[in-house]
Amino acid sequence: MSNIVIETKDLCKVYEGVVPVNAVDHVSLIIEKGEFTSVVGPSGSGKTTLLNIVGGLDRPTSGSVKVHGQELNGLSENQLINFRLKHIGFVFQSFNLIPVLSAKENAEFIMLLQNIPKQERNQRVETLLNEVGLADKLNSRPSELSGGQQQRVAVARALASKPDFVLADEPTANLDGKSAANLLDIMERLNHEEGVTFIFSTHDQRVIERAHRVITLEDGKVVSDVKHNPHTHQR
Repeated sequence: MSNIVIETKDLCKVYEGVVPVNAVDHVSLIIEKGEFTSVVGPSGSGKTTLLNIVGGLDRPTSGSVKVHGQELNGLSENQLINFRLKHIGFVFQSFNLIPVLSAKENAEFIMLLQNIPKQERNQRVETLLNEVGLADKLNSRPSELSGGQQQRVAVARALASKPDFVLADEPTANLDGKSAANLLDIMERLNHEEGVTFIFSTHDQRVIERAHRVITLEDGKVVSDVKHNPHTHQR
């Protein structure tokens, strides 16, 4: 069984316009199971576009992206939806929570789509919301939660479905220092204990310091790709 989770070859995404923009420019990467990777670079460097293509939310202009050996370009929209549902957890910068659902219902939404039994859903979601410090907010709707609390619900939702890997777009952007540290602790533990692969796009030094690998993009190109020895975070 290959350890390769994601493989991109010559990945390009061009946005047509008066001046075409190469948002992702010939990116070839291999991400292996259990990596804790940050994709960094200035605004407009292509981080979010790259994550969206790898997550099957956007299609490349050219090049290929394989997840577990499956070429995403060959999948229909419905096949892509099912593939994302089974394999990928997403944490969006804008949270993407459903306003009419409680924190608990939002967190278990993906599991509901996966037809996971109610008892297992309840147990997993309540454990995760407790871990992210929201045990007392299970029945609160997004409008009753702060930005940081909504972000933590979004993280619980991404993890609840036991994805093969999690794509997190600026996951700590709305969090204070303590909340960000707690969130990163949870992700590190899941990475360490359950082998969940994490790929972050981030500007946040707190995330970058914990990453085992830092990929830097500029103008859609990979300009550096550095692996660090995983270190235990000093509290």
